[in-house]
Order: sequence, then structure tokens, then C-alpha cells
Amino acid sequence: MILLQIIISGLLLGAIYALFSSGLTLIWGMMNVINFAHGEFVMIGMYVAFLIVTFLHGGPLAFGPAAAIVLFLLGIAVYFGLIRAIMRGPMIAQILSTFGLALLLRYLAFWLFSANFKTLPEDLIPGVLNVGGILIGMPQLVAGMAALALTLGMHLVLTRTALGSQLLAVAEDRQAATLMGIRPDRMQALAWGVSAAGAGVAGALIATFYYIVPTVGESLALIAFVVVAFGGFGSVPGALAAGLIIGVIQSLSAYWFGPVYKDVIVYALFVAILWIRPQGLMGKV
Repeated sequence: MILLQIIISGLLLGAIYALFSSGLTLIWGMMNVINFAHGEFVMIGMYVAFLIVTFLHGGPLAFGPAAAIVLFLLGIAVYFGLIRAIMRGPMIAQILSTFGLALLLRYLAFWLFSANFKTLPEDLIPGVLNVGGILIGMPQLVAGMAALALTLGMHLVLTRTALGSQLLAVAEDRQAATLMGIRPDRMQALAWGVSAAGAGVAGALIATFYYIVPTVGESLALIAFVVVAFGGFGSVPGALAAGLIIGVIQSLSAYWFGPVYKDVIVYALFVAILWIRPQGLMGKV
């Protein structure tokens, strides 16, 4: 019974990992750009939730959309202000630029909010669900289910809509997409906005049961890169599957070996799997 409860908790956590990792894999799939500031986008989403709760006394129905809007606008601003220019440069310029952006956002958060740990009120999403003796905290349940729905929604938009077809067309061949009347700049800016919005919502959801501090983006970014590489760069379904798997592995590792070893085991398995299948679970060869 305890083992089943741990697995369910891992799946719920993994759904959140999948949500903010899907945006990272979308950017890579479209532009071959690795966004080292992605963890800081999640951190900003957490602080948006904190501000909404603290000053406006809003709940998840308020800070979830607010985080999505704020990060969507930030993602578009980052694309036009930074990414569009560095895409014409070498890969090292892209890496250093997004890493510099991560440091800028992190230390801006230090300046605005200090280094003190913050949390949201425990009664924000109160209660524990008891299903046949399996206890699931409502914050984790709400966050996990919302993240799963949003990740599946992102996949459906990419695969079943005209907008998704245009995004994928730009990812496949920018020049050919331009000849078909698609504006690549607009689509790539939209991709950055969607990617950042997903990270922001994930951050707001995580904040309901996790601490908030300017450095939280570092550890979350590492998990996002593991999820994306494990699932396959450019594959949203791969990110979803990898996120769920990694969430379960982390939960089981914390139970069997102790919380301090959970990340070590995840990274070790990650390296072992990529040794066998470098393109990830659903990546292209």
C-alpha cells in the first residue's frame, strides 16, 4: 500500500516535470536552441503565485493564469530582445547568452525578494484524498492533474491544429515555411511564449507544495534537461513519458535509499539509458 502511494505521488510530480520540460523540448525542436534560463522561468512563475496570494489573496484559479500571461509575455520579449539576434551566431553564443539571462533573472529575484525561503499557505488547497487507504495530498493531486492536462493539451495543439502545423513547418524547414506564407519570426516568438507560459504555470503549481527561493530554478533546470534528453529532444510525448518515469524513480529512490540519493540515482540511470539509446526514448535517430 505504501509503495503504491509512493508511485502515485511520483506520477503526480512527474506530470509537473513533463509540463515545464515540454516547453524546453519545443524550443529545441523548433530552433535548436537550449534555454539555460528555463529553470528561472519556473522560478518566476512561483513568485507570481506568491505575489498573487500575498497581495491579492487570490487562489490557484487566479495565479495559474496570471503566471501563464506574465511568462508568455516574458518569453516573447526574450525572443525579440535576445534570441532572434543570437540565433545567427555560433552555438557558444546561444549557450552563454541564455546562461547569462538565467543569472540576470536569478539575481534580480534576489534583489526583489531576498534569499529567504517563502511558502504559500498550507490551506490554499486543503485536504487529503483517501482512496482505499492511499493518501494523496490535494495540492499534489491538483497540481499533477492540471500539469498532465496542460501537457496533453500542448501536444494536441501541436499535432491537431493549423497553428501547430505552422509551428512544426517552421521547425522542419524555415525557408520552405516562408515560401508557404508562414512568418517564421512570429511562430518562433509564439513558441518561446508558449514554452515560458508552460514553465510559469508549472512553477505556480509547484509553489503550492514546494519552497520558493531564487535558486530553485537551478535544480529544476537540471531535471528539465534530464527529462528532455531522456524523452528525446523535440518530442513532447517523450517529455511526458520521461517526466512520469523520472518522477516515479525519484519517489522510489527517496523511499528506499533516502532523499539525499534520489537525484544521484536519477542521473545515473539517465546516463546509463543514453549510453544505450543516445537519442532518448522518442527522439529521432
